[in-house]
Amino acid sequence: MKVLVSDNLSQKGIDILKKAGLDVDVKTGMKPEELKECIGEYHGLVIRSATKVTSEIIDAATNLKVIGRAGSGLDNVDRVAATKKGIVVMNTPGGNTITTAEHTIALMVSLARKIPQATMSMKEGKWEKKKFMGVELYNKTLGIVGIGNIGSQVAKRMQAFGMNVIAFDPFLNEEKAKIMGVEKVDLQTLFKRSDFITLHTPLTPETKGMINKDSIKIMKNGVRIINCARGGIVNEKDLYDAIVEGKVAGAALDVLEKEPPENNPLIALEQVICTPHLGASTTEAQENVAVAVAEQIVDYLLKGIIRNAVNFPSIPSDQIAVLQPYIDLAEKLGGFASQIIEGAVSEIKIEYQGDACKINSAPVTIAALKGFLSPILEETVNFVNAPYIAKERGIEVKEIKSSEPGDYQSLIGLRLQTRDKTSYIAGTLLSKKDPRIVMIDDFKVEIVPEGELLFMYNNDKPGVIGNIGALLGKNEINIARMHFGRETPGGLAISVVSIDTPVNEKIVSKIKKLPNILSVKQISL
Repeated sequence: MKVLVSDNLSQKGIDILKKAGLDVDVKTGMKPEELKECIGEYHGLVIRSATKVTSEIIDAATNLKVIGRAGSGLDNVDRVAATKKGIVVMNTPGGNTITTAEHTIALMVSLARKIPQATMSMKEGKWEKKKFMGVELYNKTLGIVGIGNIGSQVAKRMQAFGMNVIAFDPFLNEEKAKIMGVEKVDLQTLFKRSDFITLHTPLTPETKGMINKDSIKIMKNGVRIINCARGGIVNEKDLYDAIVEGKVAGAALDVLEKEPPENNPLIALEQVICTPHLGASTTEAQENVAVAVAEQIVDYLLKGIIRNAVNFPSIPSDQIAVLQPYIDLAEKLGGFASQIIEGAVSEIKIEYQGDACKINSAPVTIAALKGFLSPILEETVNFVNAPYIAKERGIEVKEIKSSEPGDYQSLIGLRLQTRDKTSYIAGTLLSKKDPRIVMIDDFKVEIVPEGELLFMYNNDKPGVIGNIGALLGKNEINIARMHFGRETPGGLAISVVSIDTPVNEKIVSKIKKLPNILSVKQISL
């Protein structure tokens, strides 16, 4: 078995691979064409953030069985192409938690006390004591957007500073928030009340541009923003304008939309402190993720054990053919449900009916949880930790089985409980392999759960379909499929439009204003 290490990796990780008897080549800094030319001879590939594993690379990887990322982010791996080819994609989601939390706090303190600016002034031989007047963290309100592994560690440490911590996280319920000693709020409230805002979410369609001119407008005057997550979460032009205008007192950025930056005016501002994506850059963290990914690669290549895979659960090889279609269906159901439901979910029931109750349901249930959690926590959720993350957020998970087939030979349903309502979504397999969503609450539908979808509640009136089609056509958005369901003729209905490319918020706003459209959500599967 041959393993290629294409990015810088701690020697401890390389030693583990070699000690296990694997043939290891370390070739860093390769150009894409060089990697494409040599990848065919390797069974394992170990990367960090520099190597881009595109579909072209994967097509050329004739022997590749596993890609291991020493770290959590997987923006640089085409997971769809890897999954189609049966290549396991692994990451090490917990290895950077403490170091990224500590870097966030270091930036927050430095921002509050203007430490980098004062240091630079001193090095220039100046003594500008009055110029660098700072603010205390004590008794200030810290708003944490995304209180998962890293966000919760930041919360714990900043409570020791005497900060009042409030948090927004779609999966955080009231009980869990009380245990953590934080106040759960909605995103608008967090923006309004926070003196400091720190971001700890992955970059998804929902979080892209979350910090923008509209969200900044409702923030406190003099707010300070810290981002050690992903650059695209912040609209850099809008943040620049807000700092220049004096609305935002300062920002501390470890990540940017384009890295490395080229003539970025934002980082030239005196009120902005920044670091070159150092969140995970400690000796301890680099050793932790190197050891973890090496051990995972060894376990899979030599023992067939899958750990921390983002695209495959750990199941016996003789069950894969039967279970994989159900796993795909459950993950799609969870992802769809997560993007249409509102409010924190306290309970998820996974219901198996007909032939579905005869299968090994454990990996299928995990797939449903992974699908549900991934739209918000994409980079840290995998088939191993999904149950733990659900439990951590106070979500109770139950399985219910019934051999009665009902209307379908095989059916998997998700029943989700929030404080205000119970929601239901169910799906089946056509020809035992093709997933379909067939029920949303009381609406019977037949939705192909893939790609970009627009999900709408509307009044069942003439002209709705034509108006949607005309508007999308005018904006050069091609429609692949349209699905409909209604309670009664003329009553409440749902429309789901499958489109070739995502739409922006401007188009979504226009759809909302169409006659008889009640709500619109964009879904990505």
